[in-house]
Amino acid sequence: MKIAILSAMEEELIPLLETLKDYESINYANNTYYTAKYKNHDLILAYSKIGKVNSTLSASIMIEKFKAEVLLFTGVAGSFNEKLKIGDLIIASKVVQYDLDITAFGHPLGFVPGNEIFVKTDTKLNNLALDIAKNLNIKLLQGIIATGDEFICDENKKAKIRQIFNADACDMEGANVVLVCNALNVPCLLLRAISDNAGEKAEFDFDEFLVKSAKISANFIFKICDRL
Repeated sequence: MKIAILSAMEEELIPLLETLKDYESINYANNTYYTAKYKNHDLILAYSKIGKVNSTLSASIMIEKFKAEVLLFTGVAGSFNEKLKIGDLIIASKVVQYDLDITAFGHPLGFVPGNEIFVKTDTKLNNLALDIAKNLNIKLLQGIIATGDEFICDENKKAKIRQIFNADACDMEGANVVLVCNALNVPCLLLRAISDNAGEKAEFDFDEFLVKSAKISANFIFKICDRL
């Protein structure tokens, strides 16, 4: 199977490449893509760079140019749910872009014509991840991840997004990648390890726990590849 593994930042990709050791790099569209063999799979890996536009571009390239059949997104997120502590894992059951705002025209936040507010991820991949976590006795929550082009480190913004969308975590790339996969009929799993609590001083927690949380997410991604 040809599997795309995408992250947003180099720190999230490095644990994957360190595990693989043997890989080739391809420069394309102002980014670097890595190809490798893993057991019976052909992997294509990349870090998109931060933000919705960058990750949309990378996800599209992985599917359209490199012909990925499945896309796994690994990385970190901020917690909106008190049950999620730093280092815990979450997969998205569905995603939402919290900063899509045409409320001036009477539409709800997160909605634009032609799209649903919430986009679902792949049920089979989610169930596979939950089964792996159960077998390994790993805490894994399934919930809603809200995406926007902003690092949330403000308690009031966090509370607003949580209230409107019932979001469990936030990131800066996930929802649009899921939207790309949904449009192109490619199964997608969005896996995040919690790096901060998305509130006051979240930026300091993020810097401290980024690498550790990224490794936790990357290790779990390989467990999923083992079962695909």
